[in-house]
Amino acid sequence: MKFVRKIMAAVAVAALAVSLAACSSEDTFNIGIKYDQPGLGMKEGADYTGFDVAVARYVAQGLGYSEDQIRFIESPSANRENMIEAGQVDLIFATYSITDSRKERVSFAGPYLIAGQDLLVRTEDTDIVGPESLSAGRKLCSVTGSTPAQRVKDEYAQDVELQEYTSYSQCVEALLSGNVDAVTTDDIILAGYAALPQHEGKLKVVGQPFSEERYGVGLKKGDVELCTKVNELLQAMIDDGSWEKALQDNVGASGYRPSEGNPPELDACA
Repeated sequence: MKFVRKIMAAVAVAALAVSLAACSSEDTFNIGIKYDQPGLGMKEGADYTGFDVAVARYVAQGLGYSEDQIRFIESPSANRENMIEAGQVDLIFATYSITDSRKERVSFAGPYLIAGQDLLVRTEDTDIVGPESLSAGRKLCSVTGSTPAQRVKDEYAQDVELQEYTSYSQCVEALLSGNVDAVTTDDIILAGYAALPQHEGKLKVVGQPFSEERYGVGLKKGDVELCTKVNELLQAMIDDGSWEKALQDNVGASGYRPSEGNPPELDACA
């Protein structure tokens, strides 16, 4: 049955690509990603890597675009809705959580991953097994202006000391040096840092997510046709095994396993 699903998925992708090839033969397809998230969306020289990038490539190629037609554009969190509305990007794959407030301005295909807030700790630290175990004297790091660390303090560990840096990379360096005891944000973002070769064996994701973040593909509000095509390709990627392979290739070295509900069921386009 699994083999049959893979064959059917491949046929569906091929048929969709052929039907769209003519209209995309001279176009550039602009895709918004993050440039600074290891394992998800990274730009290193002329190379783009990560799980988000792999999913974006699969979808773009299924829509009939060749590799040299795909243009990756940095999409900071605060600018994503503006970039879609202005037509700067056709799609956004950038740890973009589906929320009601965002759906007032853009539409979403997916979700293509269910993430959850978790903790990144040093491998040898066996005392931290969840947010409740961040006792007095422990230091928790997150980036300036973000809400995850404050949420932990408000809801789980009122005595934990919060430490803010301007980037998660700085939080991770502080964790490695012993200046903080844990870093918090979405589990797959943490897994991307743990999977870096220089962090092998040094860091681990606790693996007890305590929220749900549904990562979707941002697109122009009301474009049901494009949303439907993207969903068909996301389902094909799940069915033919490419989704699991992309996840393992990019964050598997961390030991991370996605939270319950993955691969996710796709929402209907509206």
